[in-house]
Amino acid sequence: MAAVVTPFPSRPRPRNNAAVSALPESRKERYAAGKALRQRVAREQHGEWTPGRNRRDPVELVIESSKGRIPELIPIRYGRMMVSPFTFYRGTANIMAADLAPTPVSGLNTQLCGDAHLLNFGGFATPERRLILDINDFDETFPGPWEWDLKRLTTSFLFAARSNGFSPADQREAALACVRSYREHMLEYADMMVLDIWYASLTLGDAMADIHRKARRHMAKKQVEKAETHQVPEHEFPKLVQARGGRYVIKDVPPLIYHQAHRISVEDIQRALSLYRESLSDDRKILLDRYKVMDVAIKVVGIGSVGTLCGVALLMAAGDDPLFIQIKQAGPSVLETYLGRSTYPNHGQRVVVGQHLMQAASDIFLGWTHDQRQRHFYLRQLRDMKLKPLVELFRPVSLGDYARLCGWTLARAHARSGDPAMIAGYMGKSDVFDKALAAFGKAYADKTEQDHAAFKKAIRQGRVEVQAET
Repeated sequence: MAAVVTPFPSRPRPRNNAAVSALPESRKERYAAGKALRQRVAREQHGEWTPGRNRRDPVELVIESSKGRIPELIPIRYGRMMVSPFTFYRGTANIMAADLAPTPVSGLNTQLCGDAHLLNFGGFATPERRLILDINDFDETFPGPWEWDLKRLTTSFLFAARSNGFSPADQREAALACVRSYREHMLEYADMMVLDIWYASLTLGDAMADIHRKARRHMAKKQVEKAETHQVPEHEFPKLVQARGGRYVIKDVPPLIYHQAHRISVEDIQRALSLYRESLSDDRKILLDRYKVMDVAIKVVGIGSVGTLCGVALLMAAGDDPLFIQIKQAGPSVLETYLGRSTYPNHGQRVVVGQHLMQAASDIFLGWTHDQRQRHFYLRQLRDMKLKPLVELFRPVSLGDYARLCGWTLARAHARSGDPAMIAGYMGKSDVFDKALAAFGKAYADKTEQDHAAFKKAIRQGRVEVQAET
Protein backbone atom coordinates (compact mmCIF):
# COMPACT_ATOMS: atom_id res chain seq x y z
CA MET A 1 0.00 0.00 0.00
CA ALA A 2 1.29 3.47 -0.82
CA ALA A 3 2.65 5.61 1.99
CA VAL A 4 0.22 7.91 3.73
CA VAL A 5 0.57 11.59 2.86
CA THR A 6 -0.02 14.23 5.52
CA PRO A 7 -3.50 15.60 4.78
CA PHE A 8 -2.61 19.27 5.23
CA PRO A 9 1.05 19.89 4.26
CA SER A 10 2.46 23.26 5.25
CA ARG A 11 5.76 25.07 5.34
CA PRO A 12 6.93 27.46 8.11
CA ARG A 13 6.95 31.17 7.38
CA PRO A 14 8.91 33.07 10.07
CA ARG A 15 8.09 36.68 10.87
CA ASN A 16 10.29 39.17 12.74
CA ASN A 17 12.79 36.37 13.41
CA ALA A 18 10.34 34.83 15.88
CA ALA A 19 8.91 31.33 15.81
CA VAL A 20 5.33 31.40 14.57
CA SER A 21 2.75 28.80 13.72
CA ALA A 22 3.07 27.48 10.20
CA LEU A 23 0.48 28.82 7.78
CA PRO A 24 -1.40 26.19 5.80
CA GLU A 25 -0.90 26.10 2.07
CA SER A 26 -3.58 27.56 -0.15
CA ARG A 27 -6.34 25.46 -1.69
CA LYS A 28 -4.67 25.91 -5.06
CA GLU A 29 -1.36 24.57 -3.72
CA ARG A 30 -3.05 21.60 -2.06
CA TYR A 31 -4.97 20.83 -5.25
CA ALA A 32 -1.64 20.80 -7.12
CA ALA A 33 -0.11 18.56 -4.44
CA GLY A 34 -3.00 16.11 -4.88
CA LYS A 35 -2.56 16.18 -8.65
CA ALA A 36 1.15 15.42 -8.24
CA LEU A 37 0.27 12.17 -6.45
CA ARG A 38 -0.82 10.75 -9.80
CA GLN A 39 2.87 10.42 -10.68
CA ARG A 40 3.19 7.75 -8.02
CA VAL A 41 -0.20 6.05 -8.50
CA ALA A 42 -1.87 6.79 -11.82
CA ARG A 43 -5.65 7.10 -11.71
CA GLU A 44 -6.03 4.29 -14.23
CA GLN A 45 -4.40 1.87 -11.77
CA HIS A 46 -7.54 1.96 -9.62
CA GLY A 47 -9.38 0.09 -12.37
CA GLU A 48 -7.03 -2.87 -12.26
CA TRP A 49 -8.07 -5.67 -9.94
CA THR A 50 -7.47 -9.40 -9.97
CA PRO A 51 -7.58 -11.72 -6.94
CA GLY A 52 -4.11 -12.39 -5.56
CA ARG A 53 -2.56 -15.85 -5.62
CA ASN A 54 -2.75 -16.00 -1.82
CA ARG A 55 -6.37 -14.83 -1.61
CA ARG A 56 -8.09 -16.68 1.20
CA ASP A 57 -11.10 -18.91 0.71
CA PRO A 58 -14.13 -16.56 0.93
CA VAL A 59 -16.20 -19.22 2.74
CA GLU A 60 -13.49 -19.47 5.42
CA LEU A 61 -13.61 -15.68 5.84
CA VAL A 62 -17.40 -15.75 6.21
CA ILE A 63 -17.19 -18.48 8.85
CA GLU A 64 -14.35 -16.66 10.59
CA SER A 65 -16.44 -13.48 10.78
CA SER A 66 -19.11 -15.41 12.70
CA LYS A 67 -16.86 -16.21 15.66
CA GLY A 68 -18.28 -14.86 18.89
CA ARG A 69 -21.80 -14.40 17.50
CA ILE A 70 -24.93 -15.86 19.09
CA PRO A 71 -24.86 -19.45 17.70
CA GLU A 72 -28.59 -19.82 17.00
CA LEU A 73 -28.63 -16.60 14.96
CA ILE A 74 -25.72 -17.43 12.65
CA PRO A 75 -27.89 -19.60 10.31
CA ILE A 76 -30.24 -16.61 9.90
CA ARG A 77 -27.29 -14.48 8.85
CA TYR A 78 -26.17 -17.10 6.35
CA GLY A 79 -29.73 -17.46 5.06
CA ARG A 80 -29.85 -13.73 4.30
CA MET A 81 -26.46 -13.86 2.59
CA MET A 82 -27.49 -16.86 0.50
CA VAL A 83 -30.36 -15.03 -1.25
CA SER A 84 -28.28 -13.41 -4.01
CA PRO A 85 -24.78 -12.16 -4.85
CA PHE A 86 -26.07 -8.70 -3.86
CA THR A 87 -27.00 -9.80 -0.32
CA PHE A 88 -23.79 -11.84 -0.05
CA TYR A 89 -21.79 -8.73 -0.96
CA ARG A 90 -23.64 -6.73 1.67
CA GLY A 91 -22.64 -9.16 4.41
CA THR A 92 -18.96 -9.55 3.48
CA ALA A 93 -17.27 -6.22 4.23
CA ASN A 94 -14.43 -8.26 5.75
CA ILE A 95 -13.73 -10.03 2.45
CA MET A 96 -13.62 -6.75 0.56
CA ALA A 97 -11.32 -5.21 3.19
CA ALA A 98 -8.88 -8.08 2.61
CA ASP A 99 -9.14 -7.60 -1.16
CA LEU A 100 -8.66 -3.81 -0.96
CA ALA A 101 -5.61 -3.97 1.31
CA PRO A 102 -3.07 -4.66 -1.49
CA THR A 103 -4.67 -2.27 -4.02
CA PRO A 104 -3.00 1.03 -4.97
CA VAL A 105 -4.04 4.15 -3.06
CA SER A 106 -3.28 7.83 -3.49
CA GLY A 107 -1.94 8.09 0.06
CA LEU A 108 -4.65 10.45 1.33
CA ASN A 109 -6.68 9.36 4.34
CA THR A 110 -10.11 10.27 5.66
CA GLN A 111 -12.43 8.81 8.26
CA LEU A 112 -14.00 5.83 6.48
CA CYS A 113 -17.46 4.40 6.87
CA GLY A 114 -15.78 1.02 6.34
CA ASP A 115 -18.94 -0.47 4.82
CA ALA A 116 -20.13 2.17 2.34
CA HIS A 117 -22.77 -0.07 0.80
CA LEU A 118 -25.67 1.80 -0.84
CA LEU A 119 -28.14 0.26 1.66
CA ASN A 120 -26.17 1.90 4.47
CA PHE A 121 -27.34 5.29 3.21
CA GLY A 122 -30.78 6.71 3.85
CA GLY A 123 -32.91 9.49 5.24
CA PHE A 124 -33.39 10.31 8.92
CA ALA A 125 -34.28 13.25 11.14
CA THR A 126 -31.75 15.68 12.58
CA PRO A 127 -32.17 16.96 16.16
CA GLU A 128 -33.81 20.01 14.55
CA ARG A 129 -36.38 17.63 12.95
CA ARG A 130 -35.16 18.13 9.38
CA LEU A 131 -35.00 15.09 7.11
CA ILE A 132 -31.55 14.64 5.59
CA LEU A 133 -29.79 12.00 3.50
CA ASP A 134 -26.66 10.57 5.08
CA ILE A 135 -24.69 7.44 5.91
CA ASN A 136 -26.41 5.52 8.70
CA ASP A 137 -24.17 2.54 9.52
CA PHE A 138 -20.74 2.96 11.09
CA ASP A 139 -19.94 -0.43 12.63
CA GLU A 140 -16.71 -0.62 10.58
CA THR A 141 -15.70 3.06 10.67
CA PHE A 142 -11.94 3.66 10.78
CA PRO A 143 -9.39 6.13 9.33
CA GLY A 144 -8.01 4.96 6.00
CA PRO A 145 -7.71 5.51 2.23
CA TRP A 146 -10.75 7.36 0.89
CA GLU A 147 -10.72 5.18 -2.23
CA TRP A 148 -11.77 2.11 -0.23
CA ASP A 149 -15.16 3.58 0.70
CA LEU A 150 -15.77 4.80 -2.82
CA LYS A 151 -14.87 1.45 -4.37
CA ARG A 152 -17.28 -0.38 -2.07
CA LEU A 153 -20.08 2.09 -2.79
CA THR A 154 -19.48 2.01 -6.55
CA THR A 155 -19.48 -1.79 -6.64
CA SER A 156 -22.73 -1.90 -4.63
CA PHE A 157 -24.47 0.19 -7.30
CA LEU A 158 -23.20 -2.03 -10.07
CA PHE A 159 -24.49 -5.03 -8.10
CA ALA A 160 -27.87 -3.40 -7.50
CA ALA A 161 -28.21 -2.82 -11.24
CA ARG A 162 -27.36 -6.47 -11.92
CA SER A 163 -29.80 -7.64 -9.27
CA ASN A 164 -32.55 -5.60 -10.95
CA GLY A 165 -31.78 -7.18 -14.32
CA PHE A 166 -30.37 -4.04 -15.95
CA SER A 167 -28.23 -4.21 -19.10
CA PRO A 168 -24.42 -4.11 -18.81
CA ALA A 169 -24.51 -0.53 -20.13
CA ASP A 170 -26.97 0.52 -17.40
CA GLN A 171 -24.89 -1.28 -14.78
CA ARG A 172 -21.82 0.67 -15.83
CA GLU A 173 -23.74 3.93 -15.93
CA ALA A 174 -24.94 3.44 -12.33
CA ALA A 175 -21.32 2.98 -11.23
CA LEU A 176 -20.15 5.97 -13.27
CA ALA A 177 -22.93 8.17 -11.87
CA CYS A 178 -21.80 7.39 -8.32
CA VAL A 179 -18.11 8.18 -8.90
CA ARG A 180 -18.83 11.19 -11.10
CA SER A 181 -21.01 12.72 -8.40
CA TYR A 182 -18.38 12.06 -5.72
CA ARG A 183 -15.66 13.67 -7.85
CA GLU A 184 -17.70 16.72 -8.92
CA HIS A 185 -18.93 17.45 -5.42
CA MET A 186 -15.44 16.99 -3.98
CA LEU A 187 -14.33 19.69 -6.44
CA GLU A 188 -17.01 21.95 -4.94
CA TYR A 189 -15.93 21.16 -1.38
CA ALA A 190 -12.33 21.91 -2.37
CA ASP A 191 -13.33 25.56 -2.85
CA MET A 192 -15.38 25.85 0.35
CA MET A 193 -14.38 27.18 3.75
CA VAL A 194 -13.73 24.48 6.37
CA LEU A 195 -16.68 25.48 8.56
CA ASP A 196 -18.99 25.64 5.55
CA ILE A 197 -18.10 22.00 4.78
CA TRP A 198 -18.71 21.04 8.40
CA TYR A 199 -22.15 22.68 8.40
CA ALA A 200 -23.13 21.25 5.00
CA SER A 201 -25.88 18.65 4.76
CA LEU A 202 -27.95 17.04 2.04
CA THR A 203 -31.63 17.65 2.81
CA LEU A 204 -34.40 15.60 1.31
CA GLY A 205 -35.41 18.75 -0.56
CA ASP A 206 -31.96 18.83 -2.17
CA ALA A 207 -32.33 15.15 -2.97
CA MET A 208 -35.71 15.54 -4.65
CA ALA A 209 -34.47 18.49 -6.69
CA ASP A 210 -31.75 16.22 -8.08
CA ILE A 211 -34.26 13.58 -9.25
CA HIS A 212 -34.77 13.71 -13.00
CA ARG A 213 -38.27 12.35 -13.57
CA LYS A 214 -41.37 14.11 -12.25
CA ALA A 215 -43.11 10.81 -11.38
CA ARG A 216 -40.11 9.70 -9.34
CA ARG A 217 -40.00 13.08 -7.53
CA HIS A 218 -43.68 12.67 -6.67
CA MET A 219 -43.05 9.16 -5.29
CA ALA A 220 -40.09 10.40 -3.24
CA LYS A 221 -42.19 13.23 -1.83
CA LYS A 222 -44.82 10.74 -0.66
CA GLN A 223 -42.13 8.64 1.04
CA VAL A 224 -40.85 11.74 2.85
CA GLU A 225 -44.35 12.69 3.98
CA LYS A 226 -44.90 9.16 5.28
CA ALA A 227 -41.62 9.24 7.19
CA GLU A 228 -42.51 12.60 8.72
CA THR A 229 -45.87 11.31 10.01
CA HIS A 230 -44.42 8.02 11.31
CA GLN A 231 -42.23 9.48 13.99
CA VAL A 232 -40.88 7.18 16.65
CA PRO A 233 -41.69 6.45 19.37
CA GLU A 234 -45.42 7.02 19.03
CA HIS A 235 -45.79 5.17 15.72
CA GLU A 236 -43.69 2.16 16.78
CA PHE A 237 -45.15 1.78 20.27
CA PRO A 238 -48.25 -0.33 19.41
CA LYS A 239 -46.23 -2.52 17.02
CA LEU A 240 -43.35 -3.33 19.38
CA VAL A 241 -45.00 -3.30 22.82
CA GLN A 242 -47.70 -5.14 24.72
CA ALA A 243 -49.15 -4.84 28.22
CA ARG A 244 -48.26 -7.67 30.60
CA GLY A 245 -48.70 -7.85 34.35
CA GLY A 246 -49.62 -4.21 34.68
CA ARG A 247 -46.57 -2.96 32.73
CA TYR A 248 -45.42 -2.55 29.18
CA VAL A 249 -42.93 -5.02 27.68
CA ILE A 250 -41.48 -5.57 24.21
CA LYS A 251 -43.36 -8.15 22.13
CA ASP A 252 -41.59 -11.41 21.34
CA VAL A 253 -41.46 -12.07 17.59
CA PRO A 254 -39.03 -15.02 17.42
CA PRO A 255 -36.52 -15.52 15.99
CA LEU A 256 -36.06 -11.79 15.27
CA ILE A 257 -37.16 -10.23 18.58
CA TYR A 258 -37.07 -12.25 21.78
CA HIS A 259 -36.19 -12.26 25.48
CA GLN A 260 -33.46 -14.48 26.81
CA ALA A 261 -32.52 -13.80 30.40
CA HIS A 262 -29.27 -15.77 30.38
CA ARG A 263 -27.93 -13.56 27.59
CA ILE A 264 -28.47 -10.27 29.43
CA SER A 265 -29.16 -10.02 33.19
CA VAL A 266 -31.14 -7.16 34.68
CA GLU A 267 -28.13 -6.12 36.76
CA ASP A 268 -25.87 -6.12 33.71
CA ILE A 269 -28.36 -4.00 31.79
CA GLN A 270 -28.57 -1.45 34.60
CA ARG A 271 -24.79 -1.25 34.90
CA ALA A 272 -24.28 -0.94 31.15
CA LEU A 273 -26.91 1.79 30.88
CA SER A 274 -25.30 3.66 33.75
CA LEU A 275 -21.96 3.60 31.91
CA TYR A 276 -23.77 4.62 28.71
CA ARG A 277 -25.18 7.65 30.53
CA GLU A 278 -21.63 8.76 31.37
CA SER A 279 -20.74 8.88 27.66
CA LEU A 280 -23.41 11.52 27.02
CA SER A 281 -23.07 15.28 27.44
CA ASP A 282 -24.60 16.80 30.56
CA ASP A 283 -27.72 18.07 28.78
CA ARG A 284 -28.36 14.63 27.27
CA LYS A 285 -27.92 13.03 30.70
CA ILE A 286 -30.70 15.23 32.07
CA LEU A 287 -32.91 14.27 29.12
CA LEU A 288 -32.21 10.55 29.56
CA ASP A 289 -32.94 10.78 33.29
CA ARG A 290 -36.54 11.65 32.48
CA TYR A 291 -37.03 8.04 31.34
CA LYS A 292 -37.13 4.75 33.20
CA VAL A 293 -36.05 1.43 31.65
CA MET A 294 -39.05 -0.88 31.33
CA ASP A 295 -37.74 -3.80 29.24
CA VAL A 296 -34.88 -4.99 27.02
CA ALA A 297 -35.03 -7.67 24.30
CA ILE A 298 -32.67 -9.10 21.69
CA LYS A 299 -33.39 -7.82 18.17
CA VAL A 300 -31.87 -9.21 14.97
CA VAL A 301 -30.89 -6.48 12.52
CA GLY A 302 -29.34 -6.22 9.05
CA ILE A 303 -27.04 -8.85 7.56
CA GLY A 304 -23.54 -8.09 8.76
CA SER A 305 -24.77 -7.53 12.33
CA VAL A 306 -26.85 -10.71 12.59
CA GLY A 307 -25.55 -12.84 15.43
CA THR A 308 -23.85 -10.02 17.29
CA LEU A 309 -25.55 -9.05 20.54
CA CYS A 310 -28.05 -6.41 19.45
CA GLY A 311 -31.14 -5.37 21.32
CA VAL A 312 -33.83 -2.80 21.87
CA ALA A 313 -34.65 -1.12 25.17
CA LEU A 314 -38.05 0.32 26.02
CA LEU A 315 -37.86 3.41 28.22
CA MET A 316 -40.83 5.44 29.40
CA ALA A 317 -41.28 8.86 30.98
CA ALA A 318 -45.01 8.27 31.44
CA GLY A 319 -47.69 5.82 30.30
CA ASP A 320 -47.97 7.57 26.96
CA ASP A 321 -44.36 8.80 26.60
CA PRO A 322 -42.06 6.01 25.31
CA LEU A 323 -38.50 6.00 23.96
CA PHE A 324 -36.85 3.09 22.12
CA ILE A 325 -33.07 2.76 22.30
CA GLN A 326 -31.20 0.41 20.00
CA ILE A 327 -28.23 -1.40 21.53
CA LYS A 328 -25.62 -2.79 19.12
CA GLN A 329 -22.50 -4.76 19.93
CA ALA A 330 -19.32 -3.25 18.51
CA GLY A 331 -16.25 -5.33 17.76
CA PRO A 332 -13.03 -4.43 15.95
CA SER A 333 -13.51 -2.85 12.53
CA VAL A 334 -12.80 -5.16 9.59
CA LEU A 335 -10.25 -2.53 8.51
CA GLU A 336 -8.11 -2.84 11.63
CA THR A 337 -6.37 -5.98 10.37
CA TYR A 338 -4.89 -3.90 7.54
CA LEU A 339 -4.70 -0.37 8.98
CA GLY A 340 -3.69 -0.90 12.62
CA ARG A 341 -5.56 -1.13 15.91
CA SER A 342 -8.10 1.42 17.06
CA THR A 343 -6.86 4.12 19.42
CA TYR A 344 -10.13 3.95 21.37
CA PRO A 345 -10.41 1.54 24.34
CA ASN A 346 -14.08 0.86 23.53
CA HIS A 347 -15.19 -0.06 20.00
CA GLY A 348 -18.53 1.57 20.73
CA GLN A 349 -16.64 4.81 21.25
CA ARG A 350 -14.83 4.22 17.93
CA VAL A 351 -18.21 3.94 16.20
CA VAL A 352 -19.59 7.05 17.91
CA VAL A 353 -16.56 9.19 17.11
CA GLY A 354 -16.53 8.03 13.48
CA GLN A 355 -20.22 8.77 13.18
CA HIS A 356 -19.79 12.28 14.56
CA LEU A 357 -16.92 12.87 12.12
CA MET A 358 -18.83 11.75 9.04
CA GLN A 359 -22.49 12.57 9.64
CA ALA A 360 -23.91 16.04 9.15
CA ALA A 361 -26.08 15.45 12.24
CA SER A 362 -26.09 12.56 14.68
CA ASP A 363 -28.68 11.14 17.03
CA ILE A 364 -28.93 12.97 20.36
CA PHE A 365 -28.83 9.68 22.28
CA LEU A 366 -25.72 8.34 20.54
CA GLY A 367 -23.31 6.93 23.12
CA TRP A 368 -21.33 3.86 24.14
CA THR A 369 -20.89 1.40 27.00
CA HIS A 370 -19.64 -2.09 27.93
CA ASP A 371 -20.94 -4.99 30.00
CA GLN A 372 -19.39 -7.14 32.71
CA ARG A 373 -17.87 -9.43 30.09
CA GLN A 374 -16.17 -6.39 28.53
CA ARG A 375 -18.26 -6.59 25.40
CA HIS A 376 -18.51 -3.19 23.75
CA PHE A 377 -21.75 -1.51 22.60
CA TYR A 378 -23.06 1.70 21.16
CA LEU A 379 -26.60 3.01 21.60
CA ARG A 380 -28.93 5.31 19.69
CA GLN A 381 -32.64 5.77 19.03
CA LEU A 382 -34.13 2.74 17.33
CA ARG A 383 -35.61 4.74 14.48
CA ASP A 384 -36.14 8.42 13.96
CA MET A 385 -38.18 9.22 10.87
CA LYS A 386 -35.95 6.84 8.91
CA LEU A 387 -36.36 6.58 5.15
CA LYS A 388 -34.93 3.59 3.29
CA PRO A 389 -34.61 3.44 -0.51
CA LEU A 390 -36.59 0.67 -2.23
CA VAL A 391 -33.68 -0.16 -4.51
CA GLU A 392 -35.27 -3.36 -5.79
CA LEU A 393 -38.03 -1.25 -7.39
CA PHE A 394 -35.69 1.22 -9.08
CA ARG A 395 -35.41 1.55 -12.83
CA PRO A 396 -32.11 2.57 -14.44
CA VAL A 397 -32.85 6.32 -14.25
CA SER A 398 -33.96 6.07 -10.60
CA LEU A 399 -30.88 4.07 -9.65
CA GLY A 400 -28.72 6.67 -11.38
CA ASP A 401 -30.42 9.41 -9.36
CA TYR A 402 -29.76 7.56 -6.13
CA ALA A 403 -26.14 6.83 -7.16
CA ARG A 404 -25.53 10.56 -7.60
CA LEU A 405 -27.03 11.31 -4.19
CA CYS A 406 -24.94 8.67 -2.43
CA GLY A 407 -21.77 9.80 -4.22
CA TRP A 408 -22.53 13.35 -3.10
CA THR A 409 -23.17 12.21 0.48
CA LEU A 410 -19.92 10.25 0.67
CA ALA A 411 -17.94 13.19 -0.73
CA ARG A 412 -19.37 15.47 1.96
CA ALA A 413 -18.58 12.91 4.68
CA HIS A 414 -14.98 12.49 3.51
CA ALA A 415 -14.47 16.25 3.09
CA ARG A 416 -15.15 16.73 6.81
CA SER A 417 -12.10 14.75 7.97
CA GLY A 418 -9.87 14.70 4.88
CA ASP A 419 -8.44 17.35 2.59
CA PRO A 420 -10.98 17.90 -0.21
CA ALA A 421 -8.55 20.02 -2.25
CA MET A 422 -5.93 17.26 -2.40
CA ILE A 423 -8.50 14.53 -3.05
CA ALA A 424 -10.08 16.65 -5.80
CA GLY A 425 -6.66 17.39 -7.26
CA TYR A 426 -5.88 13.69 -7.44
CA MET A 427 -9.15 12.80 -9.19
CA GLY A 428 -9.13 15.86 -11.49
CA LYS A 429 -11.84 17.27 -13.72
CA SER A 430 -11.93 14.56 -16.40
CA ASP A 431 -13.69 11.19 -16.21
CA VAL A 432 -10.47 9.13 -16.08
CA PHE A 433 -10.96 8.22 -12.42
CA ASP A 434 -14.69 7.55 -12.93
CA LYS A 435 -13.99 4.98 -15.64
CA ALA A 436 -11.28 3.32 -13.56
CA LEU A 437 -13.60 2.73 -10.60
CA ALA A 438 -16.40 1.52 -12.85
CA ALA A 439 -13.95 -1.05 -14.27
CA PHE A 440 -12.93 -2.04 -10.74
CA GLY A 441 -16.58 -2.44 -9.76
CA LYS A 442 -17.28 -4.80 -12.66
CA ALA A 443 -14.21 -6.92 -11.95
CA TYR A 444 -15.00 -7.11 -8.27
CA ALA A 445 -18.68 -7.88 -8.83
CA ASP A 446 -17.72 -10.72 -11.20
CA LYS A 447 -15.49 -12.26 -8.53
CA THR A 448 -18.10 -11.79 -5.79
CA GLU A 449 -20.60 -13.73 -7.89
CA GLN A 450 -18.08 -16.58 -7.93
CA ASP A 451 -17.65 -16.21 -4.14
CA HIS A 452 -21.42 -16.40 -3.71
CA ALA A 453 -21.53 -19.58 -5.82
CA ALA A 454 -18.80 -21.07 -3.61
CA PHE A 455 -20.84 -20.10 -0.54
CA LYS A 456 -23.96 -21.84 -1.91
CA LYS A 457 -21.87 -24.93 -2.68
CA ALA A 458 -20.65 -24.93 0.93
CA ILE A 459 -24.30 -24.84 2.05
CA ARG A 460 -25.17 -27.82 -0.16
CA GLN A 461 -22.19 -29.73 1.23
CA GLY A 462 -23.31 -29.05 4.80
CA ARG A 463 -20.25 -26.96 5.58
CA VAL A 464 -22.51 -23.98 6.32
CA GLU A 465 -25.92 -24.22 7.99
CA VAL A 466 -28.60 -21.77 6.93
CA GLN A 467 -32.08 -20.81 8.13
CA ALA A 468 -34.21 -19.25 5.41
CA GLU A 469 -36.80 -16.70 6.49
CA THR A 470 -40.39 -16.92 5.31
